Amino acid sequence: MDRLTEMEAFATVVDQGGFTDAAKKMGISKSAVSKHVSALEARLGARLLNRTTRRVSPTEIGLAYYDRARRVLNDAGEADALVTSMQSAPSGLLRISVATDFGVNLLSPILGDFLLEYPDITVNMVLNNRYVELISEGFDMAIRVGELEDSSLRARKLTETTKRMIGSPAYFQRHGRPMKIDDLNDHKLLHYSNQANGNVWKITAPSGEKRQVRTAGWLTVNDGQSLLNAAVSGLGIAYLPSFLYYDAMKQGLVEEAIPGLPVETQGIYAVYPPGRFTQPKVRAFIDFLARSLIDKGPDIW
Repeated sequence: MDRLTEMEAFATVVDQGGFTDAAKKMGISKSAVSKHVSALEARLGARLLNRTTRRVSPTEIGLAYYDRARRVLNDAGEADALVTSMQSAPSGLLRISVATDFGVNLLSPILGDFLLEYPDITVNMVLNNRYVELISEGFDMAIRVGELEDSSLRARKLTETTKRMIGSPAYFQRHGRPMKIDDLNDHKLLHYSNQANGNVWKITAPSGEKRQVRTAGWLTVNDGQSLLNAAVSGLGIAYLPSFLYYDAMKQGLVEEAIPGLPVETQGIYAVYPPGRFTQPKVRAFIDFLARSLIDKGPDIW
């Protein structure tokens, strides 16, 4: 008899609590289920089930075997599903976690093209500015900007963005322009409240030295677009990625605060759960993003 069929019969008897219900579950006769279990016990040389007229329960050995057998059966089922899904067109619900700034400015405008290309996929895009636990919170993937935290997640780099300190011409006319990093202590800084390190800017000096600027901000907000709007209005200096400030700088609404500093570059990544197999809907979306962003960044958006 087939070893997997024997395992399935035994595991189903344990799950259903008896041979009659197991037979109904498997769609075969009660006697066939009994033969499969008996053949398994004979092959293993061990009694796996305690049988009485009222109930069936696993022995101590049977319970240990059940745990392993159920794992094997689940893996076999996933293997079958894998083959089926790899041969089918991408479909189903795709849950994506995206930082608000990136989602509003870059992802939303191109999302319609993806849905037209893959009509069998539905998208639930959640915009937030916190670190999301993909697996426990039920997300298929996330888009993250900047240095990735150590994790077991898989990642694919999509493109890069630069990060600069920017302010409006009117602000610099009123308050002067900082000539070096230390001058920032005398300026009005606009901070992003969701940074893990608080109101600290990590800046590279012309010498290559990594500096940290820690000052109280005149305005602190958890949205990059709001910080850009504040900078354009002349409220202070903001430290933002190029996909946010590019258009405003091109129009002359903002300028770089200290042009002589090395430009900070950040990666933009698609991250998704580990495993050798990537769901077709996830793979399709990541490939779409890679194509859509191929001519973007780090300074051109």
